Amino acid sequence: MAQTEINWDQQIPLPKLSPFHAKIAVALVALLCFINSYDGDFVFDDSEAIVNNKDLNPATPLNNIWRNDFWGSNLSSNNSHKSYRPLTVLTFRLNYLMAGGLHPVGFHVLNIGLHSLISALMIDMFSILIGGLAYDGNGNRLNHAPKASLLAGLLFAAHPVHTESVAGIVGRADLLCALFFQLSFLTYCRENEEKFSIHWIAVSLLLCAAAMLCKEQGITVLVGVSERVKTGLLIRLALLAMGGASLLYARWRIMGTGPPAFTEVDNPASFAENVFLRVINYNYYYSLNAWVLLCPWWLCFDWSMGCVPLIKSAFDWRTAWLLLLWCFLIGLISQALCSQDSQRRRTLTLGLVLLVVPFLPACNIFFRVGFVIAERVLYLSSAGYCLLLAYGLLRASLLALLCVYVARCALRSHQWRSEQSLFTSALSVCPLNAKVHYNVGKNLADRGNTSAAIKYYREAVRLHPTYVHAMNNLGNILKERNELVEAEELLAKAVLIQPDFAAAWMNLGIVQNSLKKFKEAEQSYWNAIHFRKKYPDCYYNLGRLYADLNRHLDALNAWRNATVLKPDHSLAWNNMVILLDNTGNLAQAEAIGREALKLLPNDHTIMFSLANVLGKLQKFKESEGFFLQALRINPNAASCHGNLAVLYHRWGKLELAKKHYELSLKLDPEAPGTRDNYNMLRRKLDQNKDCSV
Repeated sequence: MAQTEINWDQQIPLPKLSPFHAKIAVALVALLCFINSYDGDFVFDDSEAIVNNKDLNPATPLNNIWRNDFWGSNLSSNNSHKSYRPLTVLTFRLNYLMAGGLHPVGFHVLNIGLHSLISALMIDMFSILIGGLAYDGNGNRLNHAPKASLLAGLLFAAHPVHTESVAGIVGRADLLCALFFQLSFLTYCRENEEKFSIHWIAVSLLLCAAAMLCKEQGITVLVGVSERVKTGLLIRLALLAMGGASLLYARWRIMGTGPPAFTEVDNPASFAENVFLRVINYNYYYSLNAWVLLCPWWLCFDWSMGCVPLIKSAFDWRTAWLLLLWCFLIGLISQALCSQDSQRRRTLTLGLVLLVVPFLPACNIFFRVGFVIAERVLYLSSAGYCLLLAYGLLRASLLALLCVYVARCALRSHQWRSEQSLFTSALSVCPLNAKVHYNVGKNLADRGNTSAAIKYYREAVRLHPTYVHAMNNLGNILKERNELVEAEELLAKAVLIQPDFAAAWMNLGIVQNSLKKFKEAEQSYWNAIHFRKKYPDCYYNLGRLYADLNRHLDALNAWRNATVLKPDHSLAWNNMVILLDNTGNLAQAEAIGREALKLLPNDHTIMFSLANVLGKLQKFKESEGFFLQALRINPNAASCHGNLAVLYHRWGKLELAKKHYELSLKLDPEAPGTRDNYNMLRRKLDQNKDCSV
């Protein structure tokens, strides 16, 4: 089936490179496009999948990655997205282990390296898809389309739609899936079509399974390799079908024999009651995906929450886009089926297969997906697009388009370096997307600019009036600014919309406590605990409420619950010591303080509180030791110097007392009581001096 020469290959204005040099050139272009993202931060979904994912920590049992989803949640949980990608998580864990912690550079460098490798391997895939399989006398595969495969590889390496997958660390799932997809395809092609070999088919299926363990769409490689089956050799198809069915069944069992539960916010079209409008919107989404491939200037990190308003009528002008898409696709399909040129039929058919098949898991046909548009799912499909583009592109515009792609990649990957630039860049693309405004506001709040954050949170709520997370965050900022009435209104509305929103219940309780609405605050805290059984911060705040109400035993019980759920909850431990100290239970306060320091040996606040207790128990030497240890950790703590001075004063070490009183007053001249104690000490020192004279 080998073609001897591809007639249009010679028309491409590129040099004819050896396979090795072609791969190096493509890999270097891929590196050039995305190298400026190597020292970027963890951004957007990286926070949940990496920073907050305990499965990455070497202290977590390794087998957890085989039981949990991509985000570290148990697959059996109702909140799990059922994204089972243990091999991807394993590479994250290796990054963590090699770097000795969460340092983003190593994560980014590996992503860039993977994209460069995948781009280089695309040369082999494209050469097979365009020129077919042919071998020389030594069994080496020949490339009958060296320029065309090089061109398609360069376009793939530089396509800007890949930025999310390469510059966003979470996109590694797409990169690893694509790599194993390629290896599965190329391994299958190693099987000489004139001689049946079950060995290569088995290896191809194993690589397909590896692709699925990186990301779900890896299964689509089996459709691609089935295109390589020669007529009459049905046993190959049977093996591929059985292997694919087994992999799908295993995947179905892993995810609990049920799809993940998504909300209307995630994918509003899938919740449309009218089937016709649902289909119309799905097809509009397809046209937008096609547009992103065709004109990748219009890119956004998130396309939900109003970014793409629903089409609610067949007369909406946007239906013209989906009609245009299908006219174009039908034209390509007719050429693929009916063209007199066998080479054209082959290239168009395989290009369309590579374009469409990897996209099928994201098309909402087989199951509902949790997004409107996601640029990362186009990573593999873009290979089919680049193949078609290389075939149909006007040769004169070739270099210009490639230069535009490289420039756009450099700009877009720079935007992915930080959340500030990433989120801000989306405002011009999706100004109606409430999540974009929410993320801009959250980033501003995290950087301390709460005044600007309020504006974006308010806009998020205006665009999406039931956006409870925006209400919660806005309520928190207003609480800190002492605008308690509006904060209470927002948080009360959030829990009314989503009654199981535990964090909003807790924050509502904090605001109600500040407003002296103690009964309502207590109920809000218990509501939060009802919806989130293990909620140490809520128990801590409940303890503060009970302490304000002089319900000391209830306060101690609440704080004890907080430390049971979170043994390193410093504030809860410290408050227990202080409360027991203030109520005269010094022995119990000492016991609690010592217990806390076994768990938090470097916590200077607990050392300080325990030192005060020991001083009252006249255990001066031990008290001094804890004060000095606390000061070594936090040498500028005026209160610690002041209380140590009081200890020395009572102990009779007056010169040391004088020294620490002066240090305390230097750090905080307005420290309550310190000035009076210091003056009292000076009078005593003067009296002693007079007596000695």
